Amino acid sequence: MSRPIHIPFGGPPQVVPPSPEIYALMGEANIFRLIEDFYMELGQSEIAEMFGKDLVRASEKSAAFFVGLLGGPPLYHQRYGSPALRARHMPFVIDEVARVEWLRCFDKVLESAVANYNFPAHHLEGFRNFLHVFSGWMVNTE
Repeated sequence: MSRPIHIPFGGPPQVVPPSPEIYALMGEANIFRLIEDFYMELGQSEIAEMFGKDLVRASEKSAAFFVGLLGGPPLYHQRYGSPALRARHMPFVIDEVARVEWLRCFDKVLESAVANYNFPAHHLEGFRNFLHVFSGWMVNTE
């Protein structure tokens, strides 16, 4: 069964990417831990079915992307090829409600990110803004 695909107005978002200083200050291991904890939150959320049963494995793939995004080596590209994020998310019905739930789970983990993962506090607002704006591009269903 096909569904009408929603394309967010304006195309891919024009948003300031997160500072590469984040990786330099956090390190790869902390990014992987942060994303694993984020996936554990997702696993308890209203959108858990999108992430499969092996949340640790799913988190590792996502963490590889975030390492590169935050200024580290391009692990995702090296391991899996081009992220093609919108295309990779197309099999899932992602509406605004799902997006808000995803952001809620990320925000919950980011609340303790400075203490738990050495996330640089002065970059939290910019990172949250990036997530908020860019996640809108993943919405594929009205």
